[in-house]
Amino acid sequence: MNGDDKAKTHNTPKVEISVRNFGPIAEADLDLRPLTVFVGPSNTGKTYLSVLIYALHRIFGEFSGFVLSHTLRLLGTGLDYDPPVDKKVLLEQFNKANWDQPFKFSDLPQGVSKRAQTSLNTPYFFGPDLKTELLRCFDLDSLSGLIQSPNNQNDNITIALRVNEADQNLWSLRIGASKSEITLDDGNINENTIIFPADQLPSTSLINSDDTTTLLSEHRRYAEKSYYLPAARSGIIQSHPVIASSLVARSTRTGLETAELSTLSGVVADFIEKLILYEGHTRLRERAKPNDGLNHVAKALEDNVLAGQIIMNPSPTGYPEFVYRPQGTEQDMRMTRSSSMVSELAPLVLFIRGLVRPGDTLIIEEPEAHLHPAAQTQMAATLARLVRAGVRVLVTTHSDFMLQEIGNLMRVGMLKEKDTLKKETNDWLSPEEVGAWHFQNGQPVKEIQFDHTVGIEPEDYEDVVESLYNRWAGLQNRIEELKDESERECE
Repeated sequence: MNGDDKAKTHNTPKVEISVRNFGPIAEADLDLRPLTVFVGPSNTGKTYLSVLIYALHRIFGEFSGFVLSHTLRLLGTGLDYDPPVDKKVLLEQFNKANWDQPFKFSDLPQGVSKRAQTSLNTPYFFGPDLKTELLRCFDLDSLSGLIQSPNNQNDNITIALRVNEADQNLWSLRIGASKSEITLDDGNINENTIIFPADQLPSTSLINSDDTTTLLSEHRRYAEKSYYLPAARSGIIQSHPVIASSLVARSTRTGLETAELSTLSGVVADFIEKLILYEGHTRLRERAKPNDGLNHVAKALEDNVLAGQIIMNPSPTGYPEFVYRPQGTEQDMRMTRSSSMVSELAPLVLFIRGLVRPGDTLIIEEPEAHLHPAAQTQMAATLARLVRAGVRVLVTTHSDFMLQEIGNLMRVGMLKEKDTLKKETNDWLSPEEVGAWHFQNGQPVKEIQFDHTVGIEPEDYEDVVESLYNRWAGLQNRIEELKDESERECE
């Protein structure tokens, strides 16, 4: 990739999310950017909001393509339309559309567009799926587990989602959740929302399709995906061969005769599933979308941080085994014998190389875990390269080293915009591409504004530095006093 290329952000729309009374979060209003960073003490809601965003992706798909997938799903439900809609006529309309012009929501038959608008404000269409997905992702039996203060009078969660492009609202939705049910209101789709851009024709099989089920499956095949790397990924990839073997054993009738088992959260289960079926998933993703330079990102992470390769080998169970091969050797090491840094970064390498594609969303909990400070700064560069490749990235972090390097990469971006940086590099971020959000107990989530002199600096980090300095000064002064007393006694 040319280092002078502009950001490949795929013209992703601006996604605004507002939540109230959700888990540890009393109030949050933020927007997702090419790189979104959640910072703050533990147990303040960073993971809660990250998992929520992942769950919303799984229900609504990539936010930019939601209107198309929503329309196709409606057409496949067999619902009645007012006025009536002939699906064959609609498919002919797709096929005969003037592809020199974008196909907009307003170009749909009135019955379809009306039903699409109405379904965004009725709980029966998205409500059951939303409830199921939230309970699955958070591993809960009841929505009451997500309510911040169950004993307060305000025992409802509110989630507002708004998708904009070029200062124009594309679609929006408000979700309410009580202890037992989901409600939806304020849903709206802008009639000017583009379903098929003029310069992005649907695939041939989609255009020539004769049924909406094929249309929807084709759209989902090529649509952007979301991936979540949980904080427990290091232990999971070390134990994943045992998990795979256990699945084989439990696939027999004898294996099914067991006591009730503990359950996993949806994000952890999805992560394990991607590892166990990694080879099949990578083949599907490669057929749907080319890697488009992301191999270089994975290779740089292996060369600059891991000093070795992450390799997939076949195993007797039929599930893949992942090993680490240090540079300069031909000897492979199992993940259980490798360093914590290797097992921590191996899933990221595998996902970047085999699964993630431009336009996808990648959520990483604490990417700095088990990394030396120098490697943490390299991780910041990896995040910038992902953004340059067109991936939307969200991370939670406690790392001041990584935040400082992200600030440096934003300064590099400022210099590139002014054409004063001559060296070609893909390790840069523009200030507009980065959003850092500070989570604190009992306080609204606030954006940390970037300052080119101090970078991204959470207030509580300054408090910790000041406290450490004051403690050092006090102890050092005491040591000097004792030293002086000892010298006087010796005189």
